[in-house]
Formats: sequence, C-alpha cells, structure tokens
Amino acid sequence: MANHTPRKRFGQNFLHDDTVIERIVQAINPQPGQHLVEIGPGQGALTQPLIKQVDTLDAVELDRDLVSLLAEKYADQGLQLHSMDALKADFCELATAGEKLRIIGNLPYNISTPLLFHLFEQKACIADMHFMLQKEVVQRMAADPGSKTFGRLSVMAQYHCQITPLFTVKPGAFFPPPKVDSMIVRLRPHQQPPVNMDEPELLAKIVGQAFSQRRKTLRNSIKSLLDVEAIRQCDIDPGIRPEQLSLSQFACLANRLSKIDDSDR
Repeated sequence: MANHTPRKRFGQNFLHDDTVIERIVQAINPQPGQHLVEIGPGQGALTQPLIKQVDTLDAVELDRDLVSLLAEKYADQGLQLHSMDALKADFCELATAGEKLRIIGNLPYNISTPLLFHLFEQKACIADMHFMLQKEVVQRMAADPGSKTFGRLSVMAQYHCQITPLFTVKPGAFFPPPKVDSMIVRLRPHQQPPVNMDEPELLAKIVGQAFSQRRKTLRNSIKSLLDVEAIRQCDIDPGIRPEQLSLSQFACLANRLSKIDDSDR
C-alpha cells in the first residue's frame, strides 16, 4: 500500500508488529460464515489476515485518503468499505435479519469512550467486540467497585457486556508509537442483563450524575434525583462515594428513581 502519513487529528497509530497482529487474529478466531466489521482499518494490518478467513468483512473508515488506498488494495477481495464516522454509524444496518456482527478495531484513543457507548446502544445486533484500546481504558472498564479506576465507564460497560482483558501491546508495535501501553479486550454483550432494570436509561442517568462529581458523597452527588431516604431504601449508606457502589446497588437506585418518576406521571 502506498505510504500514508499518520494524522494526529484522526488519532492514527498504525499497527505493524506481525506477532501482535497474529495474536489478535487468534483471539478473534474468525470463522467462515461470520460477518465481521472493522472500525478504523487504517492501512489494513488486520484487514489483510481477516479477509482471508471470513465471507463478509465490512470496514468503517473516516479518513478518505485511506478509503481510496484500501479500495485499491482490496478491489477484488470482497471488502465492503464505508467512508463514514463510526460515531455516527448505524452498525445494525450492516447486519442481515437475525444476524449478529463481530466488531473489531484498533480504536483511536480520542474517541474510544464515546464510541463504546455508541456501540452499547446497538448491542442487539452484536455477537462480540475485540478492540485495541489504551490500557488504562480497559482497566477502567474491568475495574471492581472500591478501586480508584471504578467509574461511569466501569458500571455501564459491565451492565452491557462481559469484559475480558486479553493482553498488553507495547508502544513499539505501532507507528508512530503512542506514549502509553495498549490492551486487547473482548466485549461480549450479555444475553440477559446482569441486573433487573425497570427502565435501563435511568441507570445511565443515575450513574452519570453520581460520577459527574465523584469526590462528593452519594447524598450530595445525586440529591437532584433521589433523597437520602430513597438511597437508604436500597440499603446504601448515603455518606459513601459513588465508586464504592456495585452495579446491583446502582440498579436499585435507578429502580427507585423509576418508581418516583412513575408517581409523578
């Protein structure tokens, strides 16, 4: 492929280490008949080995110069290219009726969290996701309650998916090398939610409010949504900080809010 200068505004760090590429492909374990979607294929480091193993490979790429290069390289190999912003893409439109997509990507650090939330909203058509992310982001997703890294991303990611950190990738595997370690993670949407929710959107509301001021106690951070008595009805001490709550405790708070909202309707 012709040389392409990595663009900082797109957060481009191109993977070039063949050993790492092989490990990623083994982790994904693509099979004939599966429908893969690659986000940000870049220069095709993962595209090349994957397209040989599956019947359908779609690729979503924002950089038009790379779209042209990829179109030329894979003109006769069945790659379906989509020149679009992944943050605005309707991935379920790529799936045929009843089909589940397998989504992969070396995600730009600058959009990784909003892109994950965008994909959580479309999990009904997703079988699993394998992403290269900043190591710190993966650690936040998989964090346990009570740890310093436990936050909004932890709660919401764990509500939507089973999270399996796989292995660390050092900066030297990329060009240009990023300043931090990366990590491959597997996300598998839950078949059944791990907690019972009356209105799932209220979980996002409670969690977002609680962690918007994470150094405040729960009674202060969510006082605009629930009073102290409502918090205590979930057997939660209103004086603790939000990072000390489990997913099930946040679910209880969201269900309390749902009942209050119902009484106001």
